[in-house]
Amino acid sequence: MWNSRIVNAKGPGVIIASRADSFCPSDPNGESDVNSQACRRDADCSRVCRHRACENSDVKPERIRGDIVSFQRDILTVHRRCGDTVSIEVKPDVGVSALKTISLSDVKAGSYVGAAAIAGGDGKMTAVSVLVFPEGARGTNEGHFPYDFGAHSTMTNANVDDTVVAANNGRELKLSYKGGSKVVTVPENAPVVTFAPATRADLTAGKKVFVLTTPTKAGVYDAHVLLVEKDGVVPPI
Repeated sequence: MWNSRIVNAKGPGVIIASRADSFCPSDPNGESDVNSQACRRDADCSRVCRHRACENSDVKPERIRGDIVSFQRDILTVHRRCGDTVSIEVKPDVGVSALKTISLSDVKAGSYVGAAAIAGGDGKMTAVSVLVFPEGARGTNEGHFPYDFGAHSTMTNANVDDTVVAANNGRELKLSYKGGSKVVTVPENAPVVTFAPATRADLTAGKKVFVLTTPTKAGVYDAHVLLVEKDGVVPPI
């Protein structure tokens, strides 16, 4: 998801978004068009979900998670989990998205998902969260990569090979990607989510966010992907 000026961002294991005006077409007041349900599911979702590494930049993308302190004049101030507070410039062409909870039963054979997981000592992978991509984003950053959820954490962006299979400690997803495959156990408490519309009006103090950024020389981060808490659903990625 990037062009010559880092129009999109994608680091290993990162899922999500590109710069766009919003998740779906909006009315002049910035509210989502209620007649645009189809685009939310498919065509326009692809521009929000496609995501590439900074192909023309040596700057490494950085994931920022935390609570919104304020959003003023395109500057999003976030108090990070690690304790510090950072400023992120959200340019007008950066889309704002949210997530909504779905059931694992909604994940079908052929679905394209991003599964964040922790590998146990026996090598078995247990999901921390599962994100279901819209059809238009199939193939986004496909593969299996290290992630930043702690020791032995990974992200697998892949196709679901078969329907969900019951296991002793949860439910299993059989995932395949170019060059490999994985089996991931999904516990009952692991959130399963997909994309939902949001606008800049949702960037209010106290909301939790996930922002994929690149640092700038001025000390302000540049946002490329922005997910905000909405309707009680915190971005679990």
